[in-house]
Amino acid sequence: MARTKAQLSAGARLADYLTVGYLAMRCPVGKVRDALALHDAQSQRQRGLPHEVLVYFVLAMVLYTSVAYEEVLQLVVEGLRPLLGDDRLAQTVVSKGAISQARAKVGAAPLKTLYQNQVQPHGPLGMAGVGYKGLRLMAIDGSTLDMPDEAANAERFGYPASSRGSAAFPQLRFVAMAECGTHTLCYAEMGSYEQSERTLAGPVMAHADATMLITADRNFYSYAFWQQSLATGARLLFRLSSVLKLPREKILADGSYLSTIYSSTQDRKKGRGGIRVRIIEYTLDGIPDAEPSYRLITNWMDPTEALALELAALYHRRWTIESSLDELKTHLADRQVVLRSKRPELVEQEFYALLLAHAAVRHLMTEAADQTGQAAEDLSFIHAIRVIHRRLPAAGSIPPSG
Repeated sequence: MARTKAQLSAGARLADYLTVGYLAMRCPVGKVRDALALHDAQSQRQRGLPHEVLVYFVLAMVLYTSVAYEEVLQLVVEGLRPLLGDDRLAQTVVSKGAISQARAKVGAAPLKTLYQNQVQPHGPLGMAGVGYKGLRLMAIDGSTLDMPDEAANAERFGYPASSRGSAAFPQLRFVAMAECGTHTLCYAEMGSYEQSERTLAGPVMAHADATMLITADRNFYSYAFWQQSLATGARLLFRLSSVLKLPREKILADGSYLSTIYSSTQDRKKGRGGIRVRIIEYTLDGIPDAEPSYRLITNWMDPTEALALELAALYHRRWTIESSLDELKTHLADRQVVLRSKRPELVEQEFYALLLAHAAVRHLMTEAADQTGQAAEDLSFIHAIRVIHRRLPAAGSIPPSG
């Protein structure tokens, strides 16, 4: 039986146009055109649909996951018409197949460039939850996203393991670094499902610097990754597995202690290539579902600068990245996200659009919190999505260059 194409309700159209306007505010047309030109993906014909419109289409597509492509494109065209001019958008009645072909001409690279250039840590250091001792608190973690079960997607990304055979959908894996105070997902790196989070974390950690304190769960620790992370100049606070042997070489005044890590047991025996670290061990009494004990490793060696109790509390703020991932995968589009693209390059394009759209909402929340003296993390993400639909200025008021 033929399926009826999902459409936008007539009563929501004005609010939908305003949503397009907000996306254009966060990713100005001038920046979009620069990204297209950088990758030689700008429009080649004056009569065709401008490629900058296709960029905004992909951004809107991830917000309207249940709506037909043609409907989303019409929404974008009407929202951008005051900005780009009626003459360039005169011929906009195109099929789903034509939209996919046009997306392929744009490619993934311009969206990736926009994401890398536009999405950076941005919380004011004075805002609650953003910083500690002048450093920006960040967290690394990873997740997965489903996509259509197409042969090309399966070949590129692979399937997760399943106790009952193959899983229903191919999945990509990604790792990102979240700014804990704003929940913004920065520096994301994507790959196939079989790539480990630790492997994908390497390029993510390369963006760290001496202005950051970076937290990570125990799955990310290895001698090699710790060594790479040290080279960035960032302060590090990772959880460790309980099986790693770490002798107490010097007990510090706050109960933490100094130890040395090695790349292998053989290196430890020979005292070769050791790295001095500080270890913090503690328990969480009276906390439901708490684990029996926790052990953290840090390169912040001086307990007079950062007490063990304070660092332990900061580590547990890494849960904010789990909230960010939940926002991205569940609340941004008001449903569990399954990417819609049927070809690997368009999957990648859609992935970066999803991150851009999430960051746009998080920017709005940070600006609103800063104006009212609140913490951005205390505001409701779901409410912010509704505000974008209801109350933002129309696209026509946004300057073309941003």
